[in-house]
Amino acid sequence: MSTLNLTEKWDKTFPKSELVNHSKVSFHNRYGIELAADMYVPLNVDGKLPAIAVSGPFGAVKEQSSGLYAQHMAERGFLTIAFDPSYTGESGGEPRRMASPDINTEDFLAAVDFLSTCDLVDPERIGIIGICGFGGMAVNAAALDPRIKATVASTMYDMSKVNVEGYFASEDTPAQRMEKRKALAAQRTKDYAAGTYERAGGVVDPLPEDAPWFVRDYHAYYKTPRGYHERSGNSNDGWNIIGCQSFLNQPLLAWAAEIENPVLLIHGERAHSRYFSEYAFEKMTGRHIEGESALEGNKEIMIIPNASHVDLYDDVAGVIPYDKMESFFNENLK
Repeated sequence: MSTLNLTEKWDKTFPKSELVNHSKVSFHNRYGIELAADMYVPLNVDGKLPAIAVSGPFGAVKEQSSGLYAQHMAERGFLTIAFDPSYTGESGGEPRRMASPDINTEDFLAAVDFLSTCDLVDPERIGIIGICGFGGMAVNAAALDPRIKATVASTMYDMSKVNVEGYFASEDTPAQRMEKRKALAAQRTKDYAAGTYERAGGVVDPLPEDAPWFVRDYHAYYKTPRGYHERSGNSNDGWNIIGCQSFLNQPLLAWAAEIENPVLLIHGERAHSRYFSEYAFEKMTGRHIEGESALEGNKEIMIIPNASHVDLYDDVAGVIPYDKMESFFNENLK
């Protein structure tokens, strides 16, 4: 029996499809945290279905990008779930707005547990999609769980890499990392004394005049009617300041080279974050590429011309390659 308070109204940032059935479901991870999800089931299908679990972006909720992806893939014949990670959205876990490379990877594995035991699903035909920071978590999950037969990481962040090095390796010295450790340690003491966790703030609003273009890209989604949601950390007051501490010494992609099943990385050519997908591709294949699509064995990186990071969050730019994802999963969830 679910202990979660799940809204029954349609409160997504995208229109409801008439081609799928939608329902709320929940499941638990191995830490006992109950996760909330939206399930999308294609109409007029027979037999057990291939299934896909979707999550992300990092700091978003299932009513935003992950739900959009899930609904589109359900229209194409897959049973899908879009879930809120632990400590966020409608999912359980206290304190709120904490992140963990371990627990958030486990959230994907728990989604596979749920799908593997769902009467509507063929347990041998399960894939996952991770968006933004949950792209990195999805790759990590694929390295850990061979039940995941195919993985897509869209506009991915490697949250370990960005926390350790800063953007574009701008904070990649031992001294800079030590300053981060000291700041987080001091914040922990402050939070413990206060009995609460200070928030870091979501996407900055209003935008300062000198905001980098990729921050403007985020603002155009999270802080406008296009993508705003009341339960989204990025749309509101963000993660706890200490929420991402453990990413500093827990590298997500450590075992990416040992993933045997297919992986598709999708990224925009103009995205500030493109180098995370290129790094992941190199970790998996040993091949260094920049700004171009490539295929090595069953690992593929697809670069979308002229697309930004946030262009792959929704359908405004019309560049999310649903056809490619459909063919990728059809080929690999046989």
